[in-house]
Amino acid sequence: MSQDQTDSSKKWIEASASAAPTLLGAAAGVLVADLVHRDSRRPVAFTLAALGLCALAPMVVGSAVDLVNGPNSRYGSRRTLRSIRDAGASNDEFGELDVESEDEMNLR
Repeated sequence: MSQDQTDSSKKWIEASASAAPTLLGAAAGVLVADLVHRDSRRPVAFTLAALGLCALAPMVVGSAVDLVNGPNSRYGSRRTLRSIRDAGASNDEFGELDVESEDEMNLR
């Protein structure tokens, strides 16, 4: 198989795997709808919808944070550059070296 066929089959598998819980939930809803009393259906439906939204909230927040702070945003690129600049040794690590080199060079 070529690389394109492998990538497309992986995408299809991921898409079907993410759609499977939705389809199973819809099927269960259709089967259970007849068993639940008519007056109870609406509160149960709203409760399940609220739980579904709560389950999606971390993904939505993560996407929004990535848009603002991701590597392609202005703030994200600043943070990346700052972390690269700060990744080296700090000035405190070279303090003793500076004192020793001044003594050797008679700079005092």
